[in-house]
Amino acid sequence: MKAFIRFVLVAVLVVVFAGASAPGADEVLEATLDNGLRVLLLEDHRSPVVSFQVWYRVGSRNERPGATGLAHLLEHMMFKGTPTYGPRMFSTLVEQNGGQDNAFTSQDHTSYFVNVSADKLDLIVALESDRMRNLLLDPKDFESERQVVMEERRTRTEDDPEGFLGEELSAIAFVAHPYRSPIVGWMEDLRGLTVEELRAFYRTYYVPNNALVAAAGDFKAPELLEKIRRAFGPIPRAADPPPLTVAEPRQNGERRVTVKKEAQLPLVFIGYPVPNFRSPDALALELLSTILSEGRSSRLYRRLVYEQQIALNAGGDYSYFSTDPNLFWFFATALPGQTPEALERALMKEVERLKTEPVSATELERAKNQIEASFVFRQDSVYSRASLLARFELLGGWRLRDGFVPAIRAVTAADLQRVARAYFPDERRNVGVLLPIPPGSAPRS
Repeated sequence: MKAFIRFVLVAVLVVVFAGASAPGADEVLEATLDNGLRVLLLEDHRSPVVSFQVWYRVGSRNERPGATGLAHLLEHMMFKGTPTYGPRMFSTLVEQNGGQDNAFTSQDHTSYFVNVSADKLDLIVALESDRMRNLLLDPKDFESERQVVMEERRTRTEDDPEGFLGEELSAIAFVAHPYRSPIVGWMEDLRGLTVEELRAFYRTYYVPNNALVAAAGDFKAPELLEKIRRAFGPIPRAADPPPLTVAEPRQNGERRVTVKKEAQLPLVFIGYPVPNFRSPDALALELLSTILSEGRSSRLYRRLVYEQQIALNAGGDYSYFSTDPNLFWFFATALPGQTPEALERALMKEVERLKTEPVSATELERAKNQIEASFVFRQDSVYSRASLLARFELLGGWRLRDGFVPAIRAVTAADLQRVARAYFPDERRNVGVLLPIPPGSAPRS
């Protein structure tokens, strides 16, 4: 989780866009089609490749109780064919033409991308526009992919101690908001999903007025825009999907969950409810996340792993780009012979230090430099340029990134201390502890 969010942040901010809507060097051509499809195109002629991406404003947060896992299962089904391009032809055609394709589902969005040579771009435009409207959703494929997703859940969550504990902690930290449910879905829900539910989900959310096309690479933006207009434009606009209006109630007391799981070492996760990018405190929280957990020189890793030698690893995470307010995470894995109680005490000591001791000028400057320096190393990827341009657009507009670096530079040590005191009180703490048990002791789903 941490690595992905950090990648998102640093990669998008490396790109310096101009404000004009006409294309040029490092400029974005933006348009909204008559059917509501949003299009962002960035020319990059340094190499003859293109990253073409379609993002849908739907993730696990849009699922109803009892039907968790629909968004992720639909992502799988998007590769199962249409009347024009049959089962599994999408990826086959991409591969035959030297490209790479993939997709991911998050709490907030679902993204599909193809990286391909520039001379094959017309094929990708045709493939993506076709499956936006004409997905087969065959019952046999649905049943097959449901089994695949269930096995994925077993492998990545139920058989993975960190994934298992993270899921349990989210389930107690959120009592109303759908962030409490896992992206992959609860196993009981996956077993009960129907192809009719999946078709209704597809018809509701996979519509042009709920989608964004973002592309970066070796193309002429006006020409590509016309190709997109011809391919996607005939898809009719649909009713706007229902907005999510659930607000998480304020937490008024500590919550705890202790689980026993087949694992080699104890784990401790701690999470606090925090605001997202819409809050002026988000920048300070982002810097705190860097100070605490970015790399082996970070505060948590240095203190718990190197100095105290009680943890195998330690870190944290903050979801700056989350659509709704989410959690600020702290975590640690015990070294052999260490107890979860010792881990929790060590993590909480670092939380309290944030409240009582200002971050040093050296440490603060290093964190700011880490974020800014990372921008430079990410700027050569057309995938990063397109995907992260899309991320800011989905948050409210791709130009939002313009003030990010200056704002990060303006954060002070006093700001960090203030937000730590505001958002890390004892009564808003959520603690998850995993206690290892011998192999073969846990029932299998």
